[in-house]
Amino acid sequence: MAQIPKVRLRGGLEICRILNGLWQVSGAHGKIDPHQAVQALEAYVNAGLTSFDMADIYGPAEEIYGSFYKQLLATKGHEAVKGIQGLTKWIPQPGPMTRKVVESAIDLSLQRMQVSHLDCLQFHWWDYSDKRYLDALGHLSDLQTEGKINELSLTNFDMEHVVEITNKGIQISSIQLQYSVVDRRPMVKMTEVCEALGIKLLTYGTLGGGFISEKYLGAKEPKNEDELYTSSLKMYKKAIDTWGGWDLFQELLQVLSSVAKSHNCTIANVATKYILDMPAVAGIIIGCRMGIPGAEHIQENVKSFDVHLTTEDTEMIESVLKKSSDLMQLIGDCGDEYRLK
Repeated sequence: MAQIPKVRLRGGLEICRILNGLWQVSGAHGKIDPHQAVQALEAYVNAGLTSFDMADIYGPAEEIYGSFYKQLLATKGHEAVKGIQGLTKWIPQPGPMTRKVVESAIDLSLQRMQVSHLDCLQFHWWDYSDKRYLDALGHLSDLQTEGKINELSLTNFDMEHVVEITNKGIQISSIQLQYSVVDRRPMVKMTEVCEALGIKLLTYGTLGGGFISEKYLGAKEPKNEDELYTSSLKMYKKAIDTWGGWDLFQELLQVLSSVAKSHNCTIANVATKYILDMPAVAGIIIGCRMGIPGAEHIQENVKSFDVHLTTEDTEMIESVLKKSSDLMQLIGDCGDEYRLK
């Protein structure tokens, strides 16, 4: 097993600096065979990538993890399952957030994942005008004290509400948000606040759903449904359009390719390491195309840790980035794209 760099969160949980994202089993990326997906998880663990990110709304993601956990326990014992980490999310619709409602949701995730406690529970809320997210977080904090949750975290909250939540005395371990060479909003406000509060960043979208790769270098702009065939491609193409458009994106890919060649690695490796090197970033989440031969990119992803970007590399990349639009102005702070308008 490769030695993958890890980082420790507030409550002591050690996670890999590259996490395996299970959102692609939600159904928006094509049909997934759950049995095949369970077997596919072993390849990630064998490569040293032992941290898995999922959510209650990612289709059968929690069940797939639970089946893998049970299988690993049966075949390799307690020490083996102690070496994997399951980070999930609770993404409720706004409504009453009583103790019973909150605990029932956590108990369902525990049941699906076949674990006695959640390594990390990441909470999302759709509507800031409905303040019951504070009720929910209060109950989650109580469940953490009682041992059902190890790390209590957030996903897609903005800086203002992170400060509000922590001012209520709720200890937050990490925040999951979008962060890439295209979307650098976290560095505007969030990074400084998180460093001051001891909160780590877990990032997604770092490879732009696959756009930030050699596959799209020199490619014509994808526009139709056949070319944007997954929900990720649709979402990140929209982000690219807002950021600066396809021509500027091609200029960025050319620079990333030049840097990659100088380090004998891939565009994805450079884009990954660029974000991993950012302050407060604990890890990045890369989606698993489980059960699809040749789509895992496990060994390629691990090579990102061997890349050491120079000041010159960073300056080359940022010479393109400074030409882009201000996403804070056009979209808003981290997570604002998910808020109910």
